[in-house]
Amino acid sequence: MNPNHMLTSGFTDLWEVAPGVIGLRTLFVNVAYISSSPSDWILVDAGLGMFAGSILNTAKEHFGKPPLAIILTHGHFDHVGTIKELIEEWKVPVYAHPLELPYLTGQRDYPPADPSVGGGLMAVISPLYPHRSIDLGTSVLPLPEDGNVPGALGWKWIHTPGHSPGHISLFREQDRVLIAGDAFITVKQESALAVVMQQQEIHGPPTYFTIDWAKAEDSVRKLAHLNPLVALTGHGLPMRGTELSAQLALLSKNFKKMAVPDQGKYVESSDV
Repeated sequence: MNPNHMLTSGFTDLWEVAPGVIGLRTLFVNVAYISSSPSDWILVDAGLGMFAGSILNTAKEHFGKPPLAIILTHGHFDHVGTIKELIEEWKVPVYAHPLELPYLTGQRDYPPADPSVGGGLMAVISPLYPHRSIDLGTSVLPLPEDGNVPGALGWKWIHTPGHSPGHISLFREQDRVLIAGDAFITVKQESALAVVMQQQEIHGPPTYFTIDWAKAEDSVRKLAHLNPLVALTGHGLPMRGTELSAQLALLSKNFKKMAVPDQGKYVESSDV
């Protein structure tokens, strides 16, 4: 797939992923803008730190007003890097899965990254990635139990744990558009070369931060069962059509061989 680049620079790409869905890459992680009307919209994830300006400028250009809410697929550093700046600017609520709230309210730190999984430079330097919790206080709320996504009509959130306890993905059944977060991704995130080149192929979640491989496998199977037609993942280019279907089905069927590393402390502690 050759995404429709509306804006490109050395550090950001902007894509029209599907009707009402815009994707923005902040260096090596994606955020999504979802609109259910010409003016009402939500933001999914908050990207890396230092990219608040890019996220805010894109919002201003396309919507001219703050979102109704910010939805977090999970709370790892590269998905919440600008969240405090965005909250301060927009004064909007943030929603996450209840199991993710301890990591977003200063109660619990994520386990540190595991460089022993191998796969490339991004894994080797992963101990440098922040894993401490952040504290959003009363700004962060649990997602509704009924699966609805606040501010996004027609969308449902799906619990897809494994990469983190409260990881979620978002799905619009009407046209089978999926925002997958890091449940699966479309680039080999462990490899700096693959990340720089944005080499497109489906992979399991980033290995150095994934803590429960059995649940990660179940989550990929759950998403594959939805048979999405379009997917924007937390890392890598958007993917669609038969390429997406074929690669996701292959990953689901061969998850242990294709996604689970041969070694790693979280691999050893998972029932895989």
